[in-house]
Amino acid sequence: MNEKGFTLIEMLIVLLIISILLLITIPNIGKHESTIQDKGCQALQKMVQSQVESYKLDKDTTPSTLEDLKKDGYITTYTCQNKKELGYDKTTGTVTLP
Repeated sequence: MNEKGFTLIEMLIVLLIISILLLITIPNIGKHESTIQDKGCQALQKMVQSQVESYKLDKDTTPSTLEDLKKDGYITTYTCQNKKELGYDKTTGTVTLP
């Protein structure tokens, strides 16, 4: 009898390999999520900083707060995806990461 097909041992080996690959992959996804949020926050900081410069050019002064930029329509938000707000130093006109 020469039947074609997989034996139970072969199927168990395949399931073991798939399980090992999943165990390696899933923890890395969590690490990448925080990296992605950090990169997004950095991009938001650079964009808001450029809008501070635009505000300075238009009004010959730095905004008092980031809320001023929002009220005047320069930005729509200064809150990162992780719900942390960007910092702002009025004296230097510098936007900082949370």
